[in-house]
Amino acid sequence: MRLLTTAVAALALTVGAQVATAAPVEIKFSHVVAENTPKGQMATKFRDLVAERLAGKVEVKVFPSSQLFGDNKVLEAMLLGDVQMAAPSLSKFQKYTKQLQIFDLPFLFKDMDAVERFQNGPDGQKLLRSLEKKGLVGLGYLHNGMKQLSANDALHVPADAESKKFRIMTSDVLQAQFEAVKAVPLKKPFSEVFTLLQTKAIDGQENTWSNIFSKKFFEVQPFITETNHGVLDYLVVTSAEFWLSLDEGLRTEVQKALNEAIAHGNKIAAEKAEGDKKAIADSGRSEIINISDAERQLWVNAMKPVWKKFEGQIGADLIKAAEASNN
Repeated sequence: MRLLTTAVAALALTVGAQVATAAPVEIKFSHVVAENTPKGQMATKFRDLVAERLAGKVEVKVFPSSQLFGDNKVLEAMLLGDVQMAAPSLSKFQKYTKQLQIFDLPFLFKDMDAVERFQNGPDGQKLLRSLEKKGLVGLGYLHNGMKQLSANDALHVPADAESKKFRIMTSDVLQAQFEAVKAVPLKKPFSEVFTLLQTKAIDGQENTWSNIFSKKFFEVQPFITETNHGVLDYLVVTSAEFWLSLDEGLRTEVQKALNEAIAHGNKIAAEKAEGDKKAIADSGRSEIINISDAERQLWVNAMKPVWKKFEGQIGADLIKAAEASNN
């Protein structure tokens, strides 16, 4: 009897010790780009801020460069609880909400300042909540920058893109964008782009200066046309189930750390856009083509009809609000 009592007491002490030293909440943060990109540095900053402020309560583990999941699988994994946070490009959310397709519309925003004004305004903030019915929560927008076109051949006017194969993200808008200039869009994972370009399985791709540089696309693409035709931004997202499982105080602190990390990432994005563009130019590996205003207008005229095509899905008023951010 005494042995049984001793065993029960020992078990109680063990359980008590486990409760007293409960493991911290784990946040697996999965993303697809290199650690030296704005997104990569934002995730690292978030991890460090949480470690500094919430040690023992929350632990962030970052998995860059598609180590855990590609963007095409990460949202499904999130809903299953296999990952708690990610920052896919806004294009990846079209199966969850059609409204976020607004960020893929070509030539909608004239620069990143306009993007920022729209995202921080009431319409942009409302879009963060557009995923809730699907079990996801938008936590903030992260910038990468304006997109450029790279190719094996020089692209000056839309006719130069005709019949060329371009890699795109999984986005119906981006598909329509390239079809508008009679090009062939191919939906392929980001992790495969370098090899596809290197082997000439595709002719070109669209991306920001940061991604073109960090993933070395400029080394296998002779020409980059500075079009600034679209924006490549990300949505930092989590599952509603996970987010609501955190007590309110913890949730507030995690969001605060994330906001600071996003601001840090966005500052880096702006700096890297210019720095990486210069690094590409200095490398001599790829010629940067600066198109004239008249040539740019040809691209606008060719691609702008895409707006009307998706107006019913996105909302005419939303598109109008985004366009107004340019003023």
